[in-house]
Amino acid sequence: MSDTEKNKTDAELEEEKKTVNTGEEACGQAESGSPEVDEGEAGERNGAAEEPGDSDGAKDSETAAKQESKEKKFFGKKKEKKDKKDEKIEELTDRLTRQMAEFDNYRKRTDKEKASMYMIGAKDVIEKLLPVVDNFERGLAGADLEDPFADGMNKIYKQLTTMLADLGVTVIESVGKEFDPNIHNAVMHVEDEESGENVIVEEFQKGYKYKDSVVRHSMVKVAN
Repeated sequence: MSDTEKNKTDAELEEEKKTVNTGEEACGQAESGSPEVDEGEAGERNGAAEEPGDSDGAKDSETAAKQESKEKKFFGKKKEKKDKKDEKIEELTDRLTRQMAEFDNYRKRTDKEKASMYMIGAKDVIEKLLPVVDNFERGLAGADLEDPFADGMNKIYKQLTTMLADLGVTVIESVGKEFDPNIHNAVMHVEDEESGENVIVEEFQKGYKYKDSVVRHSMVKVAN
């Protein structure tokens, strides 16, 4: 082999070594760089994959928050309406109770006034009839009841006294009873050893009561 061929061969070998080294370096760089590219791409892909999920989660959270807010407002308004309704019912119930109490008091007061007016009117009429009764008694005291005229007057007298009794008019008992200034009117005092103290011994004029009210006091004589 000539020196020229040998030099050529050496040059080719050197060139092949460079080519091989360059290929190895390129492969090394490709191997060392590929993970970084893959990781970046994977991160971008993961980020791209995660972004829709995060957006959906945010939208779901926002929707849930809005729904919760609507529910709170709805139940809050419903509770507020219920509270106002209860307050209105209580107010109307209290007003009705007061009006019923006032009406009941008015009814009782009116009934009492009517009864009082009726009592006053009845007493006034009875008081005006009592002198007629007194005249009947005086006339019949000395009359002969066998006389038809006297007998007729006696029957009228009994009819009158029966009518007064039906109305609630009663005679006040006097003779033999203890003097009571609420129903008796003492016009004379007398010393009587046979009678007790403050005992009525004689009646000059009958007294009458209408139910529990005195129409006319008895005019009496009191012993001791």
